[in-house]
Amino acid sequence: MEMTVQLTIDCSDPQRMVTFWARPWATCLSLRDRARHVACLLGVDGVPEAELPAGAGDIPESIIDPAGRGPRVWFQQVPEPKVAKNRWHFDLKVGGGRDVPLDVRTTAGQDYGGTAGQSCATVLRIKDEPDMGLYATAMQDPESNEFDVV
Repeated sequence: MEMTVQLTIDCSDPQRMVTFWARPWATCLSLRDRARHVACLLGVDGVPEAELPAGAGDIPESIIDPAGRGPRVWFQQVPEPKVAKNRWHFDLKVGGGRDVPLDVRTTAGQDYGGTAGQSCATVLRIKDEPDMGLYATAMQDPESNEFDVV
């Protein structure tokens, strides 16, 4: 049997999180179309729409990689708020990797981080360490989950 991976993120407002993380600047992921979303909610692809409960899939709660390489990211609504630092985070690798000169990676990171900041993300700190060949921006999404733009 094939194993797949899903990343589940607890949150208070799944639709807001999907809207934030599905933006083109954030990831290569996109909103599921209604039929695929509903089938995924039920855990079985190809479920006939007639068999679905009323309203199923009306509110997007997931993002997927349209190329099928990355995991599904499901934003699960929970009643309690986030109270501590994440033990995981996304690295949005926009700079091209260590083979790209640091000044080019820095400019790419600054541009991406600026766009993210205009979309409800908050800058926590800049990691500017040229001696280590590093430039990254630590940020938070609308529910204070940390992520890095590298």
